[in-house]
Amino acid sequence: MHYILNPWPWYVSGPLIALVMAFLLYFGKTFGMSSNLKTLCTIAGAGKFADFFNFKWKDQVWNLTVVLGAIIGGFVAVQFLSNNSGTDLNPATITELRNMGFKNPGATLVPNEMYDIDVLASPKALIILVIGGLLVGFGTRYAAGCTSGHAILGLSSLQKPSLIAVIGFFIGGLIMANFILPLIF
Repeated sequence: MHYILNPWPWYVSGPLIALVMAFLLYFGKTFGMSSNLKTLCTIAGAGKFADFFNFKWKDQVWNLTVVLGAIIGGFVAVQFLSNNSGTDLNPATITELRNMGFKNPGATLVPNEMYDIDVLASPKALIILVIGGLLVGFGTRYAAGCTSGHAILGLSSLQKPSLIAVIGFFIGGLIMANFILPLIF
């Protein structure tokens, strides 16, 4: 059970991801979570309102299993395969997060101050969620894909736009973590 309850080392998970990507490339399939939203909108009839949603959605139904698998897999992992360990953080990061108002950084997988259900009662948190959601949605559409699509499939198939997008993701993450997050909290 030790191997199931703890994160897999890079030399196991990396080759497994590479194997999945090789199969996807061989069969001419693409991978990415944001493309599923496009498929769902098309199934719901969004093609009547925007040409962007006019495509053969039945060709992408297989990718919806990725979403279903992520939901089921996440539930199984948290409920049955979790060892209740926190996140191993650098002591300097813990100090910085405490200075921002986080009570127990690293004690849980994600901070309760941001991801607890009680957060939704705060107007500030709702504004952050709405603005963050809009920015992520805009960025995903503008970059023609999400982090999983560009970083995993795009880079593995040597696509230059994916390299540019991933560099942008990292720059945006650094700016958010070092400049914007301290202003919010």
